Amino acid sequence: MQRIVVLLVFLSLGSCNLFQSKEKRTQELINAELREMDWNSVDSYPLFLECDETASKEAQRKCFEHQLTTHFENTLREFEFTVDSDRGALVDVIFVIDAKGKISVEKIIKDAAILRQMPEFDGIITQSLKNIPPIAPALKRGIPVKTKFKIPIQLNTK
Repeated sequence: MQRIVVLLVFLSLGSCNLFQSKEKRTQELINAELREMDWNSVDSYPLFLECDETASKEAQRKCFEHQLTTHFENTLREFEFTVDSDRGALVDVIFVIDAKGKISVEKIIKDAAILRQMPEFDGIITQSLKNIPPIAPALKRGIPVKTKFKIPIQLNTK
């Protein structure tokens, strides 16, 4: 009887270590996979309804960029932006598409002359992005992820 009790105690202690080591190995594999993953790229770009989700990554990128620039052109065509400057005025709009497909402006980079001559510019850009058609978020290993983009906008000069 004493042998059975000692054997049961030994097996129960050994089995806890067995589970713990499996859990530890699993965590080590996950950590290794996370370290090797390229976090600066996505498996598929954010997509508008007009874009083909089965297309190649490059085709998805082109479709996304085309739809986005078309939306910007159509929206900004309603306004006449001109800047008194010797050089072309370039504005960089940095925006984020979250894991739910919601788009938001993170930053608008422009020089002081643009701010002085067109104080309403930021509001127009922000409103333009709020009125954008629905976007499916980018995917990384089948999971929706947040992505950041930058669009340069060239303004006319007088």
